[in-house]
Amino acid sequence: MITFDFIKAAPKTDLHLHLDGSVRLQTLVELAKENKVLLPSYTEDGLKQLVFKDTYRDLGEYLHGFQYTCAVMQTAEALERVGYELAVDNILEGVRYIEVRFAPQLHINASLSAIDVLQSVHRGLARAAAEENARLEVQNGEIPKFHFGIIVCALRMFNEKFSSYYKKLLQVCAHTKARAVFGIASMELAQLAVAIRDENEIPIVGFDLAGQEMGYPAEDHREAFGYAHRYFLKKTIHAGEAYGPESIFQAITECNADRIGHGMHLLNYAMIQDKSITDPRKYIEDLSQYIADRRITVEICLTSNMQTNQNLKDLAKHPLGMMIQRRLSTTICTDNRTVSNTTVSDEIWKAVQTFAITPRVLRNIIIYGFKRSFFPGSYLEKRAYVRGVIDYYDKMASAHLGPHAVGPEDDMPDSE
Repeated sequence: MITFDFIKAAPKTDLHLHLDGSVRLQTLVELAKENKVLLPSYTEDGLKQLVFKDTYRDLGEYLHGFQYTCAVMQTAEALERVGYELAVDNILEGVRYIEVRFAPQLHINASLSAIDVLQSVHRGLARAAAEENARLEVQNGEIPKFHFGIIVCALRMFNEKFSSYYKKLLQVCAHTKARAVFGIASMELAQLAVAIRDENEIPIVGFDLAGQEMGYPAEDHREAFGYAHRYFLKKTIHAGEAYGPESIFQAITECNADRIGHGMHLLNYAMIQDKSITDPRKYIEDLSQYIADRRITVEICLTSNMQTNQNLKDLAKHPLGMMIQRRLSTTICTDNRTVSNTTVSDEIWKAVQTFAITPRVLRNIIIYGFKRSFFPGSYLEKRAYVRGVIDYYDKMASAHLGPHAVGPEDDMPDSE
């Protein structure tokens, strides 16, 4: 029988983890006081009541809290602290690999360049990793090492209020159509990410596209994703969260996405809006079969989806169940630990309870997280690391859940 204690102790990943959505509330309060940032409350209870709730009215209310977290993350010290604490919080619940994503252009200001921003976050993450990996249990191989990567996020859209960087860019491009400016910002970020990865040894492992999905298609950012693709930077895109399957199709065909963030409407033919699609059911079948065959992993964020989609009243109606039945590659993530008031262990526990996930299926999902990661090392290094994680997991699972909980994962391309 799967228990919450087993889930918390088991090695896990979080591949969809927003830095600015996962700031400790006490840290938010302290940084706000230090930097004279106005908050609606300066207590954790007050912030939970007014901003960071268990339930939200809509996506707009869900995103409301980011204005406060981003406002306090405008110094090198703050960025380093938030990165460090986020890694520590994951380590404390058995997470052994994280990919932290954020939009560096939201933090560029008169005192911080893009390189400064990325170096600051990296210092915090690296310090936590070094502390954890110095532990005797890790050094002697009893516990897998803790690793991390950084994913930089381009934004589908922005305005002058988002940051001083975006304000200046819009002013410089005053006679350029807004959607073209969005693409320019993404291209600049893609070039920056590749340069910093190659010149500064910062583990920038992926390029993402986030922000308002409706009305701001991924194709506007095709050039930036093409650049990332040419320079072997892995790609994940928020798609199918607030728009239909066409958004996911565009992400994988126009932008060569290796993973899909959320993908909640992948199997929802009723969400198709493209009138040229005459057979929505066949379109869904073909799209999902392609994703399954190519092992394009879907980053599932259960709590976040419940909070931002008003039509999803019952978690049992989340498409994760159908994705598991179709043998899609899925990994369970938090999205935003603070905004969604959750942890990786909480999310996996919800999935186990809601979808009657068996020990073997749980093993598949957890291992997918490690296998489909954008691990910042060579292919052979990644294989060795994943093999060690699998051995560690199987040893734990066999002892706690029985021998039926282990065995070859249901993942044909990598089953050797």
